[in-house]
Amino acid sequence: MNKPVIIIGNGGHASVLVEILQGTHIEIIGYTAPEEGSEFYNLPYLGNDNVILEYHVNEVELVLGIGTINVTNLRKKKYAAFKSKGYTFATIIHPSAIISPTVAIGEGTQIMAGAIIQTQSVLGENLIINTGSQIDHNSVIQHHSHIAPGVVLSGSVSVGENCHIGAGTTIIQNITIGNRVLIGAGSLVLKNVEDDITAYGVPAQEV
Repeated sequence: MNKPVIIIGNGGHASVLVEILQGTHIEIIGYTAPEEGSEFYNLPYLGNDNVILEYHVNEVELVLGIGTINVTNLRKKKYAAFKSKGYTFATIIHPSAIISPTVAIGEGTQIMAGAIIQTQSVLGENLIINTGSQIDHNSVIQHHSHIAPGVVLSGSVSVGENCHIGAGTTIIQNITIGNRVLIGAGSLVLKNVEDDITAYGVPAQEV
């Protein structure tokens, strides 16, 4: 039986997650945010993240509702901070996602509507696999990365940690993307990309 969840954040990405959770009948206790925002899906505002510590680690699971590129590092920091205290993060999969039974999915990963993930792929922890993304066979995505809407990873693509692959990007087969890489939206990646690089274009070029 699923534990009730607390959502960290109340932005656009969080609202998508709320609808998935409500559709799968998982209880949402409420949400946290740095400051109290406007009414959010009629859910209780619980206060800042410290309120989570009032719940025992066995009582709840957490959901990271932070999704934009500007706070990719914040997702990683919050995930690490609460994992170190013994909390777990819910893995969320939209019912319309198509996922091979041979795919490995790490804790806290979020797979949005219409995503397709093919055989023998490996997804790390705390990922966002966003709407309509296609990840073909034997691809590997490391922790804390964001695969934006409409991305296509052809077979045997490797994406490192803390990356953002922009919306509508295509990466051809057998390409390796390093750690902390930003690929701009609509790019076509035809060659390997090293760590700490920003690249975009058709074909993608380092900035």
